[in-house]
Amino acid sequence: MGQFEPGHKLAKGRPKGALNRSTEMMKLTMARAANRTLDNLSDDLEKIRKKDPERAIELALKEMEYVLPKLSRTEMKAEIEQRVQQISVNINQKNIDESGN
Repeated sequence: MGQFEPGHKLAKGRPKGALNRSTEMMKLTMARAANRTLDNLSDDLEKIRKKDPERAIELALKEMEYVLPKLSRTEMKAEIEQRVQQISVNINQKNIDESGN
């Protein structure tokens, strides 16, 4: 009986779903870089605002997309029934004679 018979499992290798060391290190490095960027974001945006206010606003709006959810459009349909009850027109003869009409 050998170790490669059906149903025999080898106990070598990483557990299912475990990260290898290089992937784990890469994720840790990226997380640290993201934290540094977020820590300096306010100061960096202020420097950009002083040089180019329009660009600073564009960047701030892009940044907000990651914080505030975009609202979906809502369409409203309504039917309003109104009936005109009475229309009154008053003509003042004196104003017509003065304007020359």
